[in-house]
Amino acid sequence: MKKYSFWFMDVLLLIITLPAISWISVNKAHIPFIATISKLSNDNGSTPQQLFDNYVSEIYDEANLSQSNLDFLVFKKAIVGYYNFKEAQLISPEKSVITIIDFNKSGKQKRLWIVDLNKKELLFNTLVAHGQGSGNDRAQSFSNLESSHQSSIGFYITSNTYLGGHGLSMKLDGMDKGFNTNAKDRLIVIHGADYVSQDFINQHGYLGRSYGCPALPIELTPAIINTIKDHTCLYINGSDLNYSSTYSNESLAANNFLSASTVMQASL
Repeated sequence: MKKYSFWFMDVLLLIITLPAISWISVNKAHIPFIATISKLSNDNGSTPQQLFDNYVSEIYDEANLSQSNLDFLVFKKAIVGYYNFKEAQLISPEKSVITIIDFNKSGKQKRLWIVDLNKKELLFNTLVAHGQGSGNDRAQSFSNLESSHQSSIGFYITSNTYLGGHGLSMKLDGMDKGFNTNAKDRLIVIHGADYVSQDFINQHGYLGRSYGCPALPIELTPAIINTIKDHTCLYINGSDLNYSSTYSNESLAANNFLSASTVMQASL
């Protein structure tokens, strides 16, 4: 009889503790962002722009993005788009990752970064190819036209995955009219390629190039795609004096950030 009594007490204790365990696991990822919100509540004298600037700087520093050679202004541009996407409910509310590609850098450099904004953590930093029509070592020209074999700059939203000639691949929705909105028609996708590797650079002196796709190292492609798939923000930076985006409004992003922070704080 005592044996069954102990068994019943063990089950009862498990039932009582499960909700607490579940709450901890669900909310653990939001702890850094909640800490940022707490700082905001103690800084009521700052403008939305100042709060936003502090937030961007904090993530940049804590994720050690300077050491990975990510330009601060490029990082800030990407977060501006992220918060404008977020306010428009264009990206997943469940994911806080942002992908940045800087085609102003040499193809021999690791010029793709994936950052978790809530955790303030750099998840990936790796090589990425540009289109063969955009230039040799560096991408110097960009296009939204079919058969140009050029890369397209601007803001994207990641879409669904599929198995194609390059294995696991992911479609992209270009969001900047006139600059990347033909991405799906042009079959501009994220995929792996054997010409995106340090071995290829060592052998040829340059990184291989694609038909316009931001191609990745084969060994990292599945992990990267599964991290950023299904409606997350991707920003591709490049030198184009004519580039403009409805999602690059910094003042709007600052207000959207403050609004999102206030909503999160109210729900605590």
